[in-house]
Amino acid sequence: MDHDAGVWILAHRSRLTLQPRPSPFISPSDYLLANPDTMSCTSTVCFNVIFFHLILIVCSMDQRCRLSPLSVMEGITQPGDIMIGVLLGIHIDKIYQKLTFNVRPPKTLCTLFSLDFYQQILSLIYTIEEINRDPNMLSNITLGFQMYDTCIIPHYELQGALQFLTETTTLTSNSRCNTRPSFSAVIGSTVSANSIILAHVLGVFRYPQISPISSVSLLSNQKMFPSFFRAVPSDKLQSVSLAQLVLSFGWTWIGLVAADNDYGLLGIQPIKQEIIKAGACVAFTEYIRLGQPNRNAPQIVKVIKESTAKVVVVFCIDVDFIPVVNELLKQNITGRIFIGNAGWARSILLSTRNYFQVLSGTLGLAVKDYVVPGLSQFLSKIHPSKSMGENWVNLYWEKVFTCKFHYGKNLTGSLQTPVKECTGEESLDNVKNSSTYITSLRYCYYTYLSVNVLAKALEDLKSCKEGEGPFSFRTCADIWNFKPWQLTHYIRKVIFTPVVYSIVNWQLSPEGTVEQFQIGNYSPTAIPDQALTINSSLLLWPMAVQQVPLSVCSESCPPGFRKAARTGKPVCCFDCVQCLQGEISNQTDSINCLRCPWDQWPNPEKSRCLPKSMEFLSYDDALAGILATISIISSIIPALILRLFILYRQTPIVRANNYSLSCLLLMSLCLCFLCSLVFIGYPHHEKCLLRQVLFGLAFTLCISSILAKTIMVVFAFMATRPGSNLRKWTSPQVSYMIIFTCFLLQFILSITWLSTASPFPQYNTNTKPDLIIAECNEGSPIAFWTMVGYLFLLATISFILAFLARRLPDRFNEAQFITFSMLAFLSVWVSYIPASLSAQGKYTVAMEIFAILASSWALVICMFLPKCFIIVFRPDKNCRHLITKNKD
Repeated sequence: MDHDAGVWILAHRSRLTLQPRPSPFISPSDYLLANPDTMSCTSTVCFNVIFFHLILIVCSMDQRCRLSPLSVMEGITQPGDIMIGVLLGIHIDKIYQKLTFNVRPPKTLCTLFSLDFYQQILSLIYTIEEINRDPNMLSNITLGFQMYDTCIIPHYELQGALQFLTETTTLTSNSRCNTRPSFSAVIGSTVSANSIILAHVLGVFRYPQISPISSVSLLSNQKMFPSFFRAVPSDKLQSVSLAQLVLSFGWTWIGLVAADNDYGLLGIQPIKQEIIKAGACVAFTEYIRLGQPNRNAPQIVKVIKESTAKVVVVFCIDVDFIPVVNELLKQNITGRIFIGNAGWARSILLSTRNYFQVLSGTLGLAVKDYVVPGLSQFLSKIHPSKSMGENWVNLYWEKVFTCKFHYGKNLTGSLQTPVKECTGEESLDNVKNSSTYITSLRYCYYTYLSVNVLAKALEDLKSCKEGEGPFSFRTCADIWNFKPWQLTHYIRKVIFTPVVYSIVNWQLSPEGTVEQFQIGNYSPTAIPDQALTINSSLLLWPMAVQQVPLSVCSESCPPGFRKAARTGKPVCCFDCVQCLQGEISNQTDSINCLRCPWDQWPNPEKSRCLPKSMEFLSYDDALAGILATISIISSIIPALILRLFILYRQTPIVRANNYSLSCLLLMSLCLCFLCSLVFIGYPHHEKCLLRQVLFGLAFTLCISSILAKTIMVVFAFMATRPGSNLRKWTSPQVSYMIIFTCFLLQFILSITWLSTASPFPQYNTNTKPDLIIAECNEGSPIAFWTMVGYLFLLATISFILAFLARRLPDRFNEAQFITFSMLAFLSVWVSYIPASLSAQGKYTVAMEIFAILASSWALVICMFLPKCFIIVFRPDKNCRHLITKNKD
């Protein structure tokens, strides 16, 4: 059903125009006469020409030129000056008989009278009568016809064609046994597979063949079928239209069923190609075996039942689909949506309430209906008593009125059936508005056009003026003795108009009958995006489903997931895999996930990227607020102790513990508490430069002061021994020198650190991928841990010296308190190392602040709490003789 099909049909004879086409030939002599420049032919044509010339020789030797007929075909004849051969199937099925091949095959028994195919015959009769009455068309020439019921059986079609060629009921292919061929052309067949057989035979002689509804795409090959024409587009266009119809509903998992003849095989292949090209998948492909009585229905239904595909495209004619539908009913398979081609989308045979259980919601593509002018009045006059072909008219009457005629003592049906008897008094006016009767007229227009095309070609041949003809030496053909190839030439010049497809939906009418409601159109000549139009509000799906049913191998992957193909399965079968950390998919059925920018992170659904939260130990944070409050309050405690020491500086306990170093130690402890505040807040560049340096210098001053006190205690006791020379090392300048030296080394280390690899602020997205951690990069981890190690060294030396001096004979020996304070200090910072390595983000900073506060409090408690207790609560013990008295 495409432009390659050859020609297009106009809606009326008056609109038919001409278009030049190459001239065909009938025999070598005729061909060379018509084409003097052509001196060669293909091997196939040459073989055929030689073969039929041998037949001509036999005919010339035996004037009988006849073979005994195989069987007499049922038909009707109307005489005329120019005869038309008509091969149409009134019956569309047959009884399958087993052949033994040892006796002559019996006559095939035809069954299943087709109302719509018989309407084509009535349309043809009407059209010929109309042409014969038209004074402007083939004046003084009448058209006649010889019509056979072929039952759509291939060998009946071929037998009829050979009888037209030989003008007998024999099977001899000889168009030269008579003076001229009175049969001008053949109209038929209605089945594409049979049309191919006829076209092969008739094409040898360039004998014109016009099929009203054969649509298989193979027939578009003009080299293979040079004299074949049709009134409908090629199935290639229909197949593409069906594929687009299926894809328009978003179905991606589709089953295919087709007849195993040329019609089905060539029709289903483009559908499969279009489905795959669009990214959808074919769940299965099954074929209706026409050579089997059951049409392979059990196997087809088994596959449909086991498949997860809910949509099945069926490409065949209705009579071949009936066994499959019966099997579906037998196994109670429902809930499938069938997509029908033009071969059965408006089938009267399938439009029953029983079949509707399976075919509810069916969608189909049908050739658009056109009204044949005057046909309705002609059909209303049909009557068994006065119409041609009594047997056919009787069957037609019985079909239309659901009754049976009485023939003598017998009925065409059983008396036991509840079918009424036909009286002949029934009126067609009572049924011509019924859906069944209207549907049966759907092919009449194309038969009507086929006859008009032939008549237009004959009129053009008759109207040719001598000297202006299209043949050799500008000759014309003789209307009373023309060659078939000459008529073929004129038929080729007729232009056929494009056909618009109707999209139908199988629904129950308010009266309870099954009807095919038109819900849209497909126009091949429209813009691709506008070719398919569907009114979704008119659609009814099976089981009252309100929305488009799903037919997918795998459910769609929502945003946040990607499709992962299943090994060995079609692309439509996949698993939904959640996007990895830091990735999103913002579309349904995404193939890949997209990574978010460095400063963004997926939402919980992983469907879009959101700006990352900034994390640092802010003052707005409750933890930071608590630590800052503790730091400030803690810094006040050393200041209060310093105030207490200043007030009691003349007391023995203050003087005995080195008043000046105690004051320096208290001030450094105050700095230690306050330096933790530098770690809180956004890590600006200045904070990053100073916070670790301030921490290191403050604690160096503190620990070096304790170290100086420890050394002074040791020197003081050692200087009291007789003959000791250490008295000069007990002066305050020595302690200051120790503090200065220790502090200077830490200061030099800090300056070197800041000069070579200074700390700097950075955004860390590695520790917590969903956060941006604003932190200080220490620049050189070696410098940082060297600074901390130096503090460890000072504290360890102080601890060792104090531990060794803890048993010195003094009532109030400060070495004991230094030992405990250094032990607590070292314990805090040793615990800090694994804790800091395990903490992340702001908690790393909070851990260091906690270590600063804990170690500072350890020094305050161990070094000064006992002294403050005596000063404040036990002033009676704050006297010289108690402090210097030995323990024992």
